Amino acid sequence: MIVKDLHIIKHLVTAFAVTLFFSCNNDFSDVQKVGVLQNQPIGEAENIDLKYTEFIDDSVRLKANLISPKMLDYSNRDFAFSEFPKGIILKVYDEDGNMTTITSRYAIFYTDTDVIDLREDVTITTHQNEKLVTEQLYYNEKLEWVFTNKPWVFQQAAGPRYGNGFDSDKDFKNFQMLEMGGDFELDN
Repeated sequence: MIVKDLHIIKHLVTAFAVTLFFSCNNDFSDVQKVGVLQNQPIGEAENIDLKYTEFIDDSVRLKANLISPKMLDYSNRDFAFSEFPKGIILKVYDEDGNMTTITSRYAIFYTDTDVIDLREDVTITTHQNEKLVTEQLYYNEKLEWVFTNKPWVFQQAAGPRYGNGFDSDKDFKNFQMLEMGGDFELDN
């Protein structure tokens, strides 16, 4: 009797397993859609106007203002980022309230590394009306460091400077050029 019951249980388990095995038939297009959904942004924002402020001595000071027609949030990725496919206008204010404006037609902000990748018609205009133009520029927020390997032009009152590649602090006081040209004043 026990052998017969074990034999029936064995057949039932086998039938159940075979049924499960053959009932798991997904359409390949359904499987592909899962991958597409994982590549989609987790959020989307339009006409954003973000203000970054700092609270010091019972007063609030505006440090930066980010304006963009569209932002895509990919924080659902292993290497999280925010994409600005229609560009940005970033207004950065120093301690004296002087504004520097940074524009580009495309940008990506990598959350984990605090690096901003600006691309296509990148322009930085200082409050002193100096202007830097390049096709790609990286900004490391933690180090407050700007760099590129692309050609650039820096318009100043003393005349234009140009070259391929540079790195600098955010105020352009420690400006190191890789390849350069233009008008320079030399101290004797």
